[in-house]
Amino acid sequence: MANKKSAYAQSGVDIALGNQVKETLPDLLASTRRKEVLGEVGGFGGLFALDVSRYKQPVLVSSVDGVGTKLKVAFDMKKHATIGQDLVNHCVNDIAILGAEPLFFLDYLGTGKLSARMFEDIITGFATACRENNCSLLGGETAQMPGFYQPGEYDVSGTIIGVVEKKKILDGSRVQEGDLVIGLASNGLHTNGYSLARKVIFDTMGCTVRSRLPELGKTSVGDELLRIHRSYGLLVQALTRKFNASPAKPGIRAMAHITGGGFIDNIPRNLPENLDVHIQCGSWESQPIFQIIEKHGKIDREEMYHVFNMGIGLTLIVDPNLAASILSFCKRRQIQASTIGHVTTGSRSVVMHYA
Repeated sequence: MANKKSAYAQSGVDIALGNQVKETLPDLLASTRRKEVLGEVGGFGGLFALDVSRYKQPVLVSSVDGVGTKLKVAFDMKKHATIGQDLVNHCVNDIAILGAEPLFFLDYLGTGKLSARMFEDIITGFATACRENNCSLLGGETAQMPGFYQPGEYDVSGTIIGVVEKKKILDGSRVQEGDLVIGLASNGLHTNGYSLARKVIFDTMGCTVRSRLPELGKTSVGDELLRIHRSYGLLVQALTRKFNASPAKPGIRAMAHITGGGFIDNIPRNLPENLDVHIQCGSWESQPIFQIIEKHGKIDREEMYHVFNMGIGLTLIVDPNLAASILSFCKRRQIQASTIGHVTTGSRSVVMHYA
């Protein structure tokens, strides 16, 4: 067996190293543990006992995603701790817009040659974000695939499971003409548009991750591009508790996570077929990174709003009579919020009004 293991290690898959780096996992996962988690980490499957007594009709909500070519920036910076946070937060937001509370998260990490430091940084990021979102890190998979990835590179993906009361699902069916659209500020690019951003910043502008641009102040290009994808999960839960106490008369009618496809593709996902959303560009303050990309890449304004979040990470369609209260609620929780649009009759599309 010793010879066989040695041969496997020589081929690029080091089982002993894999087991060694996973020794830190029990403590990390324990720090995210919810009371519903059963058993220990390391089994063939994670166990989660959903407390159905809390719900009349519980509906499970799931989502899976990755981080995209933002990983390339992490490779160049040799900084991996925020990547795990990006992935968890992205997945949390995807189910939060339906009104769901996250329950547990599972990760996948694939790499050519396992690095103990890199592994620990990534998993620590997963655990940090799971704790912040009250979501258990229930388990995952680490695959060593020599020859499949370039040295020092890897890929990650994650799956999240949440739950929502059936009557409280935010499916957009209660959106009405005259409703207002509130935008919640993003923390930069989040995890979308990086192929275009990297082409402009690194190829067209000739920057490196260590470059500094006047518009970014003391922040390097690399650090700007590695800003953590903001989670809106806890805020959304607080908002729906306060403003959607009556499912028949919700103050918040629909939400959209502004990710790949920008405003144009994401807002209609939770919009009735006979309504349009009008967005007034310039009604909020976006971060300088977007102006840098638009200017130096000579990118059309329409494409910018179709590719990037442009400073808005999440949109809420709300009862106009409650808009002021919802704005104040968000700001008290240190999330910048602005009224950025309204709902009219139409054909399930987004109309952009460029300043």
